[in-house]
Amino acid sequence: MAEILKGKVVANQLKENMRRDIEELAKANKVPSLAIIRLGDNPGDISYEKSIVKNCNNIGIQSKVIERDVNITTEDLVELIEKLNKDDDISGILIFRPLPKHINEEIIRNTISPLKDVDCMNPLNLEKIFEGQMDGFAPCTPKAAMKILEYYDIPLEGKNVVVVNRSMVVGKPLTMMLLKENATVTICHSRTKDLDKVTNNADIVIVALGKAKFFDEKYFNDKSIVIDVGVSLDQNGKLSGDVDYDNVFQKVSKITPVPGGVGSVTTTILLSQVVLASKDN
Repeated sequence: MAEILKGKVVANQLKENMRRDIEELAKANKVPSLAIIRLGDNPGDISYEKSIVKNCNNIGIQSKVIERDVNITTEDLVELIEKLNKDDDISGILIFRPLPKHINEEIIRNTISPLKDVDCMNPLNLEKIFEGQMDGFAPCTPKAAMKILEYYDIPLEGKNVVVVNRSMVVGKPLTMMLLKENATVTICHSRTKDLDKVTNNADIVIVALGKAKFFDEKYFNDKSIVIDVGVSLDQNGKLSGDVDYDNVFQKVSKITPVPGGVGSVTTTILLSQVVLASKDN
């Protein structure tokens, strides 16, 4: 039976560190502030927005929600972002994604100031990750996975780690973070042949396919450490990770739950990067 790697305790530790940083910033008359740009009224975005605003309020970060019509033009969105870039009262900017299909995301990614890019959209911030600079803004989800591994004292040096995701949002930056810690990393994806054999030979398996309960017991051994980044609904409409948790839990060494694992740390990472932005600006 596995040890459960709960995210809440990790998030709480991060919040405690943030509170100390916010107190220090207050002495310099600085207040961390986050501008949230939401296009349209997608229920998922609104739910996430409420969660972020609540967490901001609880920890002492100011938040400002800017709602625009889903049909906003790329030019008007650029104008809004440039205004926020110049606003000294705004520490960080978050734009909910995915953006509407008519918006040129490449232009938006390059418009947001690298100094306020707390969700790591700007290619300059991503480039730093690929150059091994981990002290700036990083994509929040992979950084959350790394913080969980760190909190539970799971060694990475020399370990075989399989990452099942190749996106620029999760898989690729996460691989760079793992390599920085001297892990040996294999990137897999939905078309990898004999995926179960690859994951079975790993010390740590990090999955982010977005397919509910896809990974059953055959993908793991009794020493596997499983970090489940996937979030989707199963056939019963219940929130689930990529891993068939109830069955895999009986077999592996350590595992993150969904909900209550990586996702519960991700928002806290975002807020910690707002505090970091406030320090640097």
